[in-house]
Amino acid sequence: MQDEKIKRLEKLESIVSSFDGIKGCYAIQAGREVRVMIKPECVNDEKMLPLARAICKKIESDLDYPGQIKVNIIRESRAVDYAK
Repeated sequence: MQDEKIKRLEKLESIVSSFDGIKGCYAIQAGREVRVMIKPECVNDEKMLPLARAICKKIESDLDYPGQIKVNIIRESRAVDYAK
């Protein structure tokens, strides 16, 4: 039983990682949510929702799971400078 859950989480993360522009992903809450960090230079704001939908469709077709899985895409840009 535990091995099945671990395999499902690994499969979920591998499905998400297969998309372009993904920096990292983490399955959390026992696989009920996946957080996807994207490369801001590769995926702009307009492409985030279509990417989330594409990930959801791929999960639905390739993975058996109870309930639903929330796909949370995070795009973060930072700028740092120092005053001297």
